[in-house]
Amino acid sequence: MPAAQQIPDILSPEFAADPYTAYRVMRETAPLAWHEATQSYILSRYADVERVFKDKGGEFTTDNYDWQLEPVHGKTILQLSGREHAVRRALVAPAFRGVDLQEKFLPVIERNSRELIDAFRHTGSADLVADYASRFPVAVIADMLGLDKADHDRFHGWYTAVIAFLGNLSGDPEVTEAGQRTRVEFAEYMMPVIRERREKPGDDLLSTLCAAEVDGVRMSDEDIKAFCSLLLAAGGETTDKAIAGIFANLLNHPEQLAAVYADRGLIGRAFAETLRYSPPVHMIMRQTAKEVTLDAGTIPAGATVTCLIGSANRDGARYRDPDRFDIFRDDLDATTAFSAAAGHLAFALGRHFCVGALLAKAEVEIGVGQLLDAMPGLRPAPGADLTERGVFTRGPKSVPVEFTPVAP
Repeated sequence: MPAAQQIPDILSPEFAADPYTAYRVMRETAPLAWHEATQSYILSRYADVERVFKDKGGEFTTDNYDWQLEPVHGKTILQLSGREHAVRRALVAPAFRGVDLQEKFLPVIERNSRELIDAFRHTGSADLVADYASRFPVAVIADMLGLDKADHDRFHGWYTAVIAFLGNLSGDPEVTEAGQRTRVEFAEYMMPVIRERREKPGDDLLSTLCAAEVDGVRMSDEDIKAFCSLLLAAGGETTDKAIAGIFANLLNHPEQLAAVYADRGLIGRAFAETLRYSPPVHMIMRQTAKEVTLDAGTIPAGATVTCLIGSANRDGARYRDPDRFDIFRDDLDATTAFSAAAGHLAFALGRHFCVGALLAKAEVEIGVGQLLDAMPGLRPAPGADLTERGVFTRGPKSVPVEFTPVAP
């Protein structure tokens, strides 16, 4: 197996500046490599990462979340397996698809998007990260749960600390402490609200979770708190970076931006291709239940495996001209891109496929559509830097734009 020093170090500044070149080197020369600092085996090719996520033979577990997630969220659905996982997923999944999504939450999404856009539509300029993307998904989730949106800054601070903890590959003690402190603060905030909803349920997602029952099983207060914490972090960070990424990619490809302006039905394609080309989450870990032999090599039992989604999604063995952003590509099916049959790996696959994928799709299609309506003549602001930042999660820190202002 190639030694770690022969490939670009995922913790190096060079990697952070340009992971895609590093990914190419990994796929070509070290598709399976031991990384000493994270004590994990790194996989970079599509076929290997796909097999890990689909895990048809029970070879890979989410036991890594015991130390990666539980210290900040408590025990979550992602750590469960077998019937326990299936029942918990059945308790929460209905809220994120079908009738509930269409009737309860689409109006919530539309209202929150419109309120944010109304604050800048008349100005002719905006930063689509600071003014919209970083606020929109958090506002939607808070609204869905029936929480006070006036606490937005606290929610944003909490999920930012949690995401930093998850991506703390170098073990920074201050980041660790902030993440652990967030678990305590979030529990102190949420537990009284959960108890209140049990006594006086409303028409919100939190009340639904309190009342949900499958096969005689109901969620405990701790289950609900942990799920809300996970929802806030996963739903906030990923949708934030997805929306920023869509606009950065389209602004960098004006002919494709013009096509989406002309046909809003292409927003789903733009989202799917962004998830492939510049996914919000670049790596997800798993743990081996036994020794496993992949195309790239053999991994021992009980090992942590770092799956490089950002690399797998750029694998030339899976996608033609993989380093080109193309919403019209015919080797990525946009109709299945938000289901467990997705071709890209940004939502993972298999039984741990992202339960919020359809919610994210609804947020992006509504949000991007409303933004395009409000911003004719959209263009980057002079001197705009749309460069992605980050390692574990990645996206542009700002997307400053100018446009022709229109009245509400």
